[in-house]
Amino acid sequence: MYFKTIIHFKTHEMLKYYIQLTAIQLLLFISVSLCAQGVITTPRTPSPAASVTQIIGISTVTVSYSRPSVKGREIWGALVPYGYNVQAFGKGNPAPWRAGANENTTITFSNDAMVEGKPVPAGAYGLFFVINKDNTGEVILSKDYRSWGSFFYDSTHDLFRAKIQLQDIPSTEMLTYEFLNDTKTGAELVLNWEKKQFPVKIEFDVDKIVMDNAREQLKNTVGFSWQGFLSAANYALQNKTNIEEGLAWADNAVTANKSFATLSTKSGLLKLTGKTDEADKTMKDAVDVATENELNLYAYQVMNQGDIDKAIEMFILNTKRHPESANVWDSLGEGYVNKGDKKDAIDSFKKSLSMNPPANVKANSEKFLKQLGAL
Repeated sequence: MYFKTIIHFKTHEMLKYYIQLTAIQLLLFISVSLCAQGVITTPRTPSPAASVTQIIGISTVTVSYSRPSVKGREIWGALVPYGYNVQAFGKGNPAPWRAGANENTTITFSNDAMVEGKPVPAGAYGLFFVINKDNTGEVILSKDYRSWGSFFYDSTHDLFRAKIQLQDIPSTEMLTYEFLNDTKTGAELVLNWEKKQFPVKIEFDVDKIVMDNAREQLKNTVGFSWQGFLSAANYALQNKTNIEEGLAWADNAVTANKSFATLSTKSGLLKLTGKTDEADKTMKDAVDVATENELNLYAYQVMNQGDIDKAIEMFILNTKRHPESANVWDSLGEGYVNKGDKKDAIDSFKKSLSMNPPANVKANSEKFLKQLGAL
C-alpha cells in the first residue's frame, strides 16, 4: 500500500506539472498567433504619414514621409541638432536628420534625374538633410531607403551629398514637402517646417526621356496607327529635337494617311533641316487636302508668325472653297484688320453677317464693325 501511495502521489504531481506546462504553451501559441495575424489599422499619431508626387515632363518624383508638428518646441539646434548627430541606437554613428519622423523619408524617381546638378539613376533613395547654424545645409541621398530613421545611417552608402542654402519662411506647424517653380524640365522640391525651408533642385532630360519612350511605344500597339507616328514626329517638331528621326516618323504617318496634319508636320521638320524647297512643296500638298477648319487655323498660325499677306492668301482660298461659310468671311475680315485694310475688312464682316452666322461668329463680326465705325 505504501508503495502504491507514493506512486499515486508522484503521478498526481507530474500530471499537475504537465497541465501547467500545457497551459503556458497554449498561451504562447495564442500570443504568437495574434502577432502573426496582426492588428487593426489605426491612424498614425502624432506624425501622420504623407506623400507628394510631381510630374515633370513624363517623369514622376514621389516623396514619402511622416509629418511631425512643432507643438511649441525648439526645433533647430535642439530637436533637430545642428550638423551630424550621434545616434543613441543603431551604430551610434554621426548621422544627418531623417527629414521627417519615423521611418526614413524616401524619394523615388521614375527616370534618371539630376538633383542639385548631380546624376541620380531612377529608383528609390533615403532622403536626409543637415542644417547648420549659419542657415547653410546639405541634402543627402542614400541607397539605404528601408531603414528606420537615421539610426543605421551609413555614409558609405550615400549616393551623393550637395550643399544647399536654407531660406527663412513664415511659420509652418506641420512638416510639409511641396514642389515649386516647375518648368518643362524641372522643379524645386522644398521641405517647410517651423520657419525654415530646405530647397532641392530636380531636373530631367525631358526630350531624351520622351524620345526614348516614344521608340518603345512605337514598337507596341501605338506603332500600329499613323496617329502614333504623327504624335512622335510632332513632338520632335515642336521641341526641335531628334529632327531626322522625327522626319522618319512623319514619313510613316504620311504613308499611312496623307492629310493636312501629317504633311504639315513633315513640312515643318523639313524646314528645320534646311530643305526649304521640299518643305514648301510638302506644305502646298498639305493645303491642297486641308479641311475648312484646318486651313483656317493654318492661316491664323501664319498671321501670328507675322506673315500677313500669306495669311490673307489662305483666308481668301478658304472663302473660295467654302463661300457659304460665314466663319471664313469673318476670319478674312480679321486678316484685313491686321493688314490695316479697313475697306476690305468691313466688306468681309458684312458678308459674314449676311449669312445668318452662328452666335459666336455674329458677335465677332459685329464687334469689329463697331471698332471700324461701320455699325
